[in-house]
Amino acid sequence: MDVGFIGLGLMGEPMARNLVRAGTPLVVWNRTAAKCERLRAAGARVAADPAGVFAAADVVLLMLAGPEAIDGVLGRDTPGFAANVAGHTIVHMGTTTPSYSRGLEIDVVAAGGRYVEAPVSGSRTPAEAGELVAMLAGDPAAIREVRPLLAPMCREAVDCGPVPNALRMKLAVNLYLITMVTGLAEAVHFADRHGLDLRQFLDVLDAGPMASSVSRIKAHKLVDHDFAAQAAAADVLMNNRLVADAARESGLASPLLDVCLELFTETVAAGHGGADMIAVVRAIEARTAERAAGSEGPAIGSDAGLPVGIGLGAGSDAG
Repeated sequence: MDVGFIGLGLMGEPMARNLVRAGTPLVVWNRTAAKCERLRAAGARVAADPAGVFAAADVVLLMLAGPEAIDGVLGRDTPGFAANVAGHTIVHMGTTTPSYSRGLEIDVVAAGGRYVEAPVSGSRTPAEAGELVAMLAGDPAAIREVRPLLAPMCREAVDCGPVPNALRMKLAVNLYLITMVTGLAEAVHFADRHGLDLRQFLDVLDAGPMASSVSRIKAHKLVDHDFAAQAAAADVLMNNRLVADAARESGLASPLLDVCLELFTETVAAGHGGADMIAVVRAIEARTAERAAGSEGPAIGSDAGLPVGIGLGAGSDAG
């Protein structure tokens, strides 16, 4: 039977395309029909609706934006749910709260299906290159069934144990990514506003121990003012909230993440939600402009012009 793939968004479309290129017999569905047509041209079959995917495929990969989309596709809480999932392996590859995923596993198994968590780490560029990293959780037999299907999309697939450990791992990785890219944006802003040669800044960063594939891509995008989305700011904000919520539920402090949550909230509110996550620099620039406007002295190069704690406090949305 075909493998099913539902959700052809920024990440899902190149992931599905890599499956087709690898010779995987794929049947797809997406709410936006135009994206299905691009996959049809690449060699996939297109189902008329989600039920058509489940009718054609034993294993169905879901790369969807959140619980509402997932529940809608599966027909959860409707009579069609059992018909869709019974005898199928449902692979949840998006990012949701761990508690949602655990509840979904319970419902899928109760309806006679198998369930695997397989969130992926990476943005559109590694998705296109088949260089994502998958984190797997679930029944070991189901994971053995799914693992070979991930090879055209992922260079690594790490077994994290029972559900929802894969999503907990993904949130931990996202915490690092979000704070790292935000720090990089602030560093480029700092260098730029001090009149430094930004190409030289890139050379120093690339030559040093802090260089990574993420820093090389994102720093060059910042310097080139290339805001084409690899990971959209609105999606990063959603992920930021998921990590912050998970931290609150566990009673954990997340001070760096809380600052990022404020900055990405400001970024999206300013109309940059569709831009790449490096657009967080726009929120940093706006804060600099506000500070300069309210300062009697120079905003750059003077400690007196750089008050501590602007925008942070007990009233943070992250709290």
